[in-house]
Amino acid sequence: MKVLVLCGPESSGKSWLSGEIQAHFGGVLVGEYVRHFMEREQRDTCYADIPTIARGQLAWEDQGRAQAPELLILDTHLLSNILWSRALFGDCPEWLEQAIQARHYDLHLLLRPEGVEWVGDGLRCQPRLEERQVFFDDSLAWLQRNRQNVQVIDGDWSQRSAKVLSVVQRLLDGKSPTCPTEC
Repeated sequence: MKVLVLCGPESSGKSWLSGEIQAHFGGVLVGEYVRHFMEREQRDTCYADIPTIARGQLAWEDQGRAQAPELLILDTHLLSNILWSRALFGDCPEWLEQAIQARHYDLHLLLRPEGVEWVGDGLRCQPRLEERQVFFDDSLAWLQRNRQNVQVIDGDWSQRSAKVLSVVQRLLDGKSPTCPTEC
């Protein structure tokens, strides 16, 4: 089983590209639990919600892993919970770092905020490119610091789709999925 994670700032194409990947290659797609939580609760999150949201994301991921597909596609994972918790509340439960580091991920596709328009949907809160760039930079720093396989994806929507499909094909073919430079 290859485990692929899409990560990066809001409105950079994670959910859309996850669907594109699944449509092209099959596999199991795991969505973003926090979106489910916010739609169900009909309120903004607070710091006390972070453990519930993180456990929900892990439970969804574990359900996907239990199916043992050739390709497990994660629309997001605990890195998003960690970074949002720190950005919104200035703190993060320590166990989230331990939980994410205890799991194996074959590749992270980190999406740049530039090149695509931000789209408000009632749940997103970072319309300014500068805010999304900070989230991208924090994501890249965490992934590199923790020696995770990462491929940065940029460009417009069609360029992102083509790059992602090429990288995932390499991953599934057993080749190094990362490009020597950014794709």
